[in-house]
Amino acid sequence: MLDFTAIDFETATDRQNSACSVAVVEVRGGEVARTYSTLIRPPGLRFSPFNIRIHGITPEMVRYERDFAGVWPELRPFLENHIVFAHNAPFDMGVLKSSLLANHIEPPQFYHCCTVQISRKAWPDLSNHKLDTVGAFLHVNFRHHDALEDARVCAEIPLAAAERLGVDSVEELAHTLRVTVKPFDCTPRYPRRFDRPRG
Repeated sequence: MLDFTAIDFETATDRQNSACSVAVVEVRGGEVARTYSTLIRPPGLRFSPFNIRIHGITPEMVRYERDFAGVWPELRPFLENHIVFAHNAPFDMGVLKSSLLANHIEPPQFYHCCTVQISRKAWPDLSNHKLDTVGAFLHVNFRHHDALEDARVCAEIPLAAAERLGVDSVEELAHTLRVTVKPFDCTPRYPRRFDRPRG
């Protein structure tokens, strides 16, 4: 069965732990079962004008929202022990990892896969594989950089690819397209210590 969660983060700055919005779409048996979305107050309420232009979220909109630690109890059940898709997964997994580490939160156990990889393998002739391009190809009307709308389109990609290939599980889809499904890694990475050469 096609059971998975699609996730999308929006950030307030170029710092990975600056999530200001998150949304998830839970798919069970190939159908959307439930969704969740919320604004998040980023650390220090700091925003970059560049990021505001992208998603339209402003400091005033999130001033009285919960921080990441506050929304985590609601978000965690959508991820724990699930397969999670994200479009450009390294970005969203990086935001999640940085937010968990910054708040000293025990990480969830789950596997994740990138829908950019899926769309490249399933529809290699598209001009590019950005979310808006793939969404238009799949005839999905949506407001790009709205976390819930982006998560909905992200969820449509494995569903459409599975239908095209005639497979009915994430495992079969990944195997057929030869895309990676890997465990979420929240191990801190520290810069290597610089040792001055001796002599």
